[in-house]
Amino acid sequence: MINSIAEKPDSANRRMIRWFGGFVLVLVALAAITGCQTEDDLFKTPATRPAAGTNEVVTLREGDVVKISFPGSPSLNTITTIRKDGIISLPLGMEVMAVGMTPDELDKKLTDLFASQITIKEVSVEVQSSAFPIYITGAVLRPGKIISDHPMTALEAVMEAGGFDFTKANLKAVVVIRKEGGGTKNYILNLKDVIDGKTGEPFYLEPGDIVFVQEKFNWF
Repeated sequence: MINSIAEKPDSANRRMIRWFGGFVLVLVALAAITGCQTEDDLFKTPATRPAAGTNEVVTLREGDVVKISFPGSPSLNTITTIRKDGIISLPLGMEVMAVGMTPDELDKKLTDLFASQITIKEVSVEVQSSAFPIYITGAVLRPGKIISDHPMTALEAVMEAGGFDFTKANLKAVVVIRKEGGGTKNYILNLKDVIDGKTGEPFYLEPGDIVFVQEKFNWF
């Protein structure tokens, strides 16, 4: 009986050591996720891609639907989708690499390509819709890949993934992982404030963004 009583403090100490060790690991993991963020980074709202139908500094990408018009030769007008290989199919059996070009660059290229077939040396390229992938993981009901053809906020992407798993999700620290400048950058979002109407600045996603809904930290 005496031996049993004497062992209790040691057991309690071991539990405390294990708990403290787990707490330190959580802090290290959170530091790795957030990276070297500045306060400006945490609340930065990136510019959205210009709306479809404009030619403002848009770089064409896979999945974009483009309308190509030939003012002097309307029979050549076409609407085409940029394929996975970055190429578009055109009238007269022609194909052109379009990914990475702006609409203005593409219309100049097409003007030269069709110069012998058109009476008016002019071609108009207009982006009608743009589809891009977003990845959702963590404490959501349907994690996975989402294809969007319109500007989408982080909260809208979570809703597309079935919404939060409210038994686990930490709405105050949702991470958006983005490729920038040859590396990755993390943005930490408080989507609870967005849901509660406490902020009016939506965070728009960019192609290839990963939205990671972290789980709540439980002490026990």
